[in-house]
Amino acid sequence: MADRPSSKQWQTLDKDLGRISQVEYATAYVSRPLVGPGIALIFMVLAGLAAGIFFGQFPSNFVVVAAAVVGAYMALNIGANDVANNMGPAVGANALSMGGAIAIAAIFESAGALLAGGDVVSTISKGIIDPSGMAETRVFIWAMMAALFSAALWVNLATKVGAPVSTTHSVVGGVMGAGIAAAGFAAVNWPTMGKIAASWVISPVLGGAIAAAFLALIKSRIIYQEDKIAAARKWVPILVGIMAAAFAAYLALKGLKRIIKIDIGTALLIGLVIGMLTYFITRPMIRRQSEGMENRNKSLKVLFGLPLVFSAALLSFAHGANDVANAVGPLAAIVHATDAGNFADKVAIPSWVMVIGAFGISFGLFLFGPKLIRMVGNQITKLNPMRAYCVALSAAITVIVASWLGLPVSSTHIAVGGVFGVGFFREWHMERRRRNANIARPAKLTIAPEERRRRKLVRRSHFMTIVAAWVVTVPAAALMSAVIFFFLNAVTG
Repeated sequence: MADRPSSKQWQTLDKDLGRISQVEYATAYVSRPLVGPGIALIFMVLAGLAAGIFFGQFPSNFVVVAAAVVGAYMALNIGANDVANNMGPAVGANALSMGGAIAIAAIFESAGALLAGGDVVSTISKGIIDPSGMAETRVFIWAMMAALFSAALWVNLATKVGAPVSTTHSVVGGVMGAGIAAAGFAAVNWPTMGKIAASWVISPVLGGAIAAAFLALIKSRIIYQEDKIAAARKWVPILVGIMAAAFAAYLALKGLKRIIKIDIGTALLIGLVIGMLTYFITRPMIRRQSEGMENRNKSLKVLFGLPLVFSAALLSFAHGANDVANAVGPLAAIVHATDAGNFADKVAIPSWVMVIGAFGISFGLFLFGPKLIRMVGNQITKLNPMRAYCVALSAAITVIVASWLGLPVSSTHIAVGGVFGVGFFREWHMERRRRNANIARPAKLTIAPEERRRRKLVRRSHFMTIVAAWVVTVPAAALMSAVIFFFLNAVTG
């Protein structure tokens, strides 16, 4: 019979097992942050393999394979950064869980890209660069490759620092920088660039103003009424009808361009009809839902919860229909130039390119999206369903107003501007009520300046970081693109 281990041997064994457990914990701790990048890398490799299979021309397909890998990288970054603007308010208002938001966004972003995404895209990103200034097709291909890569790098960097930026502006900056490097400053359409620069101010200010206006309406007509439930029964169906009208017009104008071309007058008429139908359908539903509710703000949050979820889904669909095409535009341009041996103002987007864009956004959102969703939803200002609803409604209405006025706008700037608008309106409203209270009871409610600063409802550090990122997006992407183009041109020249 074998000797039983001594107590000293047991102690040694415990120590050894303890060391093994510590190694396992350390390995798990180190490897966990690598899971996301690992899955992203696998997706990029698969995108390259798909490009090699579908394009099928050797050796020219090497360029397309490389471009597909970079395009997949760009799509991942769109999912990590841009989609947060649609889902952040709903998550911050607790109308959706993080998992529910990611699932809804992945489905509707992909559906928007594949079902209603534009089948034709401007290869030079909305007329920023005159391609005739390019000396040869090879130069054009490397310019588009540099634009795509630099845009993806900039969006990745912005996500790291927690700043939601416009992916379209990133692509614009990349195309501009590569175009200048390839053909000089004369190749740039500077009036178009001036309009894009103007949108840095127009988009957030317009989005913030509309969001603040709707919040003021909700406060005055519902929240501050003596009978909140009765006021909600009257006004919530109206607000839901306005939302339905805005999104119907938005999707008709922007999301259905692949199926049918609709002018703004027709889009507004469609929105009016859908809005009226929604109002009459919603009115009895809100009445039934509100029966037995307490006369409290908490009850109002419940009534706004479901419309907020629908608005987030519709925003994701519209975003997928519009912004994916802009992101994969340079990739489509590279595919066309490599296949045809020349470049054109507009090209068709191959189905496999759109699939890379759609699935890349979904993977990027799932792997890296929660960081920016929390930023937009929780860290700029505190949101509830009413405030988040105002942000979502503002996004749709602002795009329609801007289209009517012919103003270039960014969906990212509009959504985040709406969050800022809601937060700054709350600050102004709180300060106004404090002043009125001080007039009535000055001795009891005087607040020290330091305490007043501490009570700011919009975090100034996030505000400054995001605004700075918006301002430098185009020049930063342009500078990186120029450097990348010079490198690619030198290596392959």
